[in-house]
Amino acid sequence: MTNDSAISTAGLTKHYPGVEALSDLDLDVPAGSVYGFLGPNGAGKSTTIKLLAGLTRPTRGTAAVAGIPIEAGADYRREVGYLAQEPRFYDWMTGRETLRFVTSLYPADRQADNNAITAILARVGLADAADRKTSDYSGGMRQRLGIAQALIGRPTVLLLDEPVSSLDPIGRREVLQLMEELRGETTIFYSTHILDDVQRVSDHVAILDGGRLVTSAPTSELLDSFTKDSLRVVLGGADAATGAALAELPGIARVEPAEREGELFAFVVQVQPQSAPAVQAAITRFASDRGLIVTENHVIRLGLEDVFLRLVNTKERAA
Repeated sequence: MTNDSAISTAGLTKHYPGVEALSDLDLDVPAGSVYGFLGPNGAGKSTTIKLLAGLTRPTRGTAAVAGIPIEAGADYRREVGYLAQEPRFYDWMTGRETLRFVTSLYPADRQADNNAITAILARVGLADAADRKTSDYSGGMRQRLGIAQALIGRPTVLLLDEPVSSLDPIGRREVLQLMEELRGETTIFYSTHILDDVQRVSDHVAILDGGRLVTSAPTSELLDSFTKDSLRVVLGGADAATGAALAELPGIARVEPAEREGELFAFVVQVQPQSAPAVQAAITRFASDRGLIVTENHVIRLGLEDVFLRLVNTKERAA
């Protein structure tokens, strides 16, 4: 575990009779990050979250939070806040009463007083609903209350298991906005299958498949590793022969016509590895020499969903 890591695992494994739910997971989660943990159904995401929360024991391997090993028991668990996929509360309690009850379960030095409870309810956007019974809460409100109860013990790490999977668009937006606001205050490690959300809020990502880690990287680096060898080029004044002429430029592997709109021709240009900047400059010169107008000449950036499908469905692996 490095000095700036909030979570570190080495060979973390959980096997059940006849099922290898998780095998040899090595992760290093930077402190203060929002870390998206992805994978298809049955990949081992929830198993990992439960292991990190101390709710089940590993078959082998180790995990640590803030340098405290999982074997430390209570000392480890107090560094972790946990939100289950479908949180349940006593419906006859209000939001404020729920947090009072939860904080009473912590050691005295981690218990929150009334002022701290009020502040946390405001932090998660429930100040106006603090004294309403949780039976009246919407799905998004219940998730935000779940995050509040996970934060009440001032944990180093917040573990969220599919925090937005059952929410409507408004509830999803509310919870994602809260996660963004918490960036840097605590480390958020969350599992999900909604890839657009991960691309929006996560600065790091890991992909699990079949209980094994496929890749882990900063989100931008992972996307860049798949998009650096394709360009979108749109030229004004081009014609059908322009694509063939482009293909003769050094560093270009293939040119595919995309679409035409009036005098604008669009092309997808596949370039040889590490040659995109030089090819872009060559295309600009090419257009100038032929009196063409360059309206687009940029690297095509794949979305996280495309990258995920390449890694998981076709078993490609990031470099």
